[in-house]
Amino acid sequence: MASEQSTGRSADLELGRFLRARRTQTSPDQVGLTVGTGLRRTPGLRREELATLAGISIDYYVRLERGNETRPSPPVLDALARALQLDDTEHQHLRELAARAARYVPETSPPSRTVRPHLKLVLETMRPSPAYVIGRSMDLLAWNPGGLALYAGLADWPATQRNLARYLFLHPTARTLFPDWDNQVRGCVARLRAVAGTDPDAPDLAGLVGELLLKSPDFAKLWERYDVVGRKRNQKTFHHPQVGILTLSGQSLHIEDTPGQRLGVYTAEPGTPDHDAMLLLDMTAPAPEPAAQRRARS
Repeated sequence: MASEQSTGRSADLELGRFLRARRTQTSPDQVGLTVGTGLRRTPGLRREELATLAGISIDYYVRLERGNETRPSPPVLDALARALQLDDTEHQHLRELAARAARYVPETSPPSRTVRPHLKLVLETMRPSPAYVIGRSMDLLAWNPGGLALYAGLADWPATQRNLARYLFLHPTARTLFPDWDNQVRGCVARLRAVAGTDPDAPDLAGLVGELLLKSPDFAKLWERYDVVGRKRNQKTFHHPQVGILTLSGQSLHIEDTPGQRLGVYTAEPGTPDHDAMLLLDMTAPAPEPAAQRRARS
């Protein structure tokens, strides 16, 4: 019973946190409100302003933010989404948070970290394209040589610590590797926020988020924003210390029958300088350690 109450309460609070974050980041000008010249102590919209825009009572909205109201109707959710000018992805996230808050969701085990053997063969056949398999919390689970070497310096960390979110915020090379580091980390946090919002008690996510909140002020600021939509770009530019500047096209695919795992791969047009740099990266990357050797080192 205690576990059920804890899980339900987490879901209630996530709904309120999301509404509060979107409210404080929506300015009166964005929604057509005229405000006076006096000092506003509240960033973004006040609770009563949002309630009025959505056509609900201020008392009811306050209960939603505080987690005391857990069953908003679909029309109320739609009205709040319109008032906050949520896009389709944010609107769907709001619905999912409300659905979770309205009912008890049994705790689930973290997704498996085991990568099926045939997927490791797939990664090898993709060479020289850098490719890897990651989990839902962005743990690097399997890779080909270029897939690990692309994130310069990541191979220096123990295999159990190799996580792309941890790399972006805590590895000293990440800021120089990505010329658009700010955009990369916003998308990273938005993805983690979206997953954590609908499964707030997941231990794999909670551990990573707790570590980054403690060690990275940049992560903490972005986490408070509660963005669940990142700017996705098909191409990424890397200022790689070993092979120079290369721009690659990226693709991410969900792996069938393995919840939470995704296959990531980068490609370049043959005959281009980017492809030559990618080929050099693959040729010079260290070969993967045999499993027995990795176990002996851990």
